[in-house]
Amino acid sequence: MTTKPKAKKFRIRRTSSGAAAAAAARPVEAPGPDSSAKAAGATTQASASEVKSTQATASAGQKDAKPSAATGQAMSGQVSSARETKTSTDIDEIRREGLTGRQLRMARRVAQQHNLPVTSDFEAVRLLRLKGIDPFKRSNMLELVVPQNKARPEGAPDPGAIQLPQTVPAAKTTLPSTELSPAERRNKEIQEIQRDIAKRRRRKLWLLLGRLSFFVMLPTLITGYYFYAVATPMYSAKSEFLVLKADSAGSMSGLLSGTQFATSQDSTAVQSFLQSKEAMLRLDEEVGFKAHFTQDWIDPIQRLDPAASNEQAYKIYSRNVKIGYDPTEGVIRMEVTAADPVVSAEFSDRLISYAQEKVNHLSEQKRSDQVGEAEAALELAETKRRQAQEHLVRLQQKGAVLDPEGVILSLRSQISTFEVQLQEKELELAALMDNTRPNQAKVAGAEADISRLEALIQRLNDRMTDAAAGENSLASLSVQIQMAQADLATRDLMLQSALQQVETTRMEANRQVRYLTTAVEPVPSEEPSYPRKFENTILAFLIFSGIYLMCSLTASILREQVSS
Repeated sequence: MTTKPKAKKFRIRRTSSGAAAAAAARPVEAPGPDSSAKAAGATTQASASEVKSTQATASAGQKDAKPSAATGQAMSGQVSSARETKTSTDIDEIRREGLTGRQLRMARRVAQQHNLPVTSDFEAVRLLRLKGIDPFKRSNMLELVVPQNKARPEGAPDPGAIQLPQTVPAAKTTLPSTELSPAERRNKEIQEIQRDIAKRRRRKLWLLLGRLSFFVMLPTLITGYYFYAVATPMYSAKSEFLVLKADSAGSMSGLLSGTQFATSQDSTAVQSFLQSKEAMLRLDEEVGFKAHFTQDWIDPIQRLDPAASNEQAYKIYSRNVKIGYDPTEGVIRMEVTAADPVVSAEFSDRLISYAQEKVNHLSEQKRSDQVGEAEAALELAETKRRQAQEHLVRLQQKGAVLDPEGVILSLRSQISTFEVQLQEKELELAALMDNTRPNQAKVAGAEADISRLEALIQRLNDRMTDAAAGENSLASLSVQIQMAQADLATRDLMLQSALQQVETTRMEANRQVRYLTTAVEPVPSEEPSYPRKFENTILAFLIFSGIYLMCSLTASILREQVSS
């Protein structure tokens, strides 16, 4: 069973009789077993453009053949192939070929596959023909996939190119070429670039190491040498003390009593005093703070100049006396550093005594003022009370009656009694007179009693009247005595209030007393506390590294800004 040959169909634009005549002029091969397949391949490669180009080439060849025949001389030199002769590379001729849009798009795709710089479809046809590539040849799907970034061996044909016989130029040498292939030249350039990059990296690395050595490592080594070999060892004495307040019995004031909030202000004041120049000057006067730090065996950085001012000495004092206050616990921590452990402990003891004196004087003025005012008020109340009592005594002595009001009450009671008796006698007389024959003796007796009672009552009334008249009357004297007694009672109340105020003030003053209690006594240390050699060296390295990093970043930013 044989399979019928199949040929691909193309939309070929038919040409005139000239094209047919040119096609008929081609040699016809003898039919054979593969003739049908060859015919199919020939039909696949044929196109309308080749027919037109062949016709144009044939006509041009006939015109050129006449002068050559007239001369009668044979042409010599390179001979182009038949395909090169019949393929036109002129864009105008390509335009006159009448190619279809599909053919032009096919030519552009093929040119893009071969990485040709084309600007138009006709330019793609021209460049492909110059490279010997048929732009209208059908290719399978595997040939359309072009491997990326893979160099072809030298002399290998491009995929999809048509291999045509070429003539060898006569003057061309057949020696091996010294030129490198594009792949080898690219590899060589890549290697040179890599070597250049590595060289620049090594140079930058050495420059970086040099800068780090000069700006970071060298200062760190100098700093470490100072801390390990030059710096004088310093001994510290640590102590802790608290400022306490006396217990109070008040309801509101007792809420904060015994806590750190009750003495926070006093603790802060003590801390500020110990860190002040006043404490430094007093310590220098009593113990000799400056003289200790001006000794010759102390290193120059920590040594104090013998002619230094108080400000320079205060810098040394602030550096060697460190005081901290913990508000949560109410504890004041102090660390005093000196070149001698005994001296550091002595400095610490003196500073604690200064703090104790300061605490005692913090509320002394307030307490003295409060107690003084209360005592002055008490003295004034006592004086006023004494004056009121003396005035009362003088009033009582002035009328020769200790109680004039009592005398007046006695006269009034006597008058009332005699008036009652008078009324009884009058009633008795009226009863006697009601008889038809009253007893004259009884009537005369009753009338005599009435007359005597009326005379007595009149005499008592006259006495009362005389006692109530004039400046020395009993009524005026009684009123003055009552006023003096009321004034005396008021002065007694004021005296009692002054006494109570004095007692309260004294109790409050006692509550305001502050006490400084030393929790940790300063003890001379046996080993030096400063300098901390390793920690300070590492800290210096970090500081110099940070400075170098900041400077390098700043320089790079400025360089980028200037270059941009």
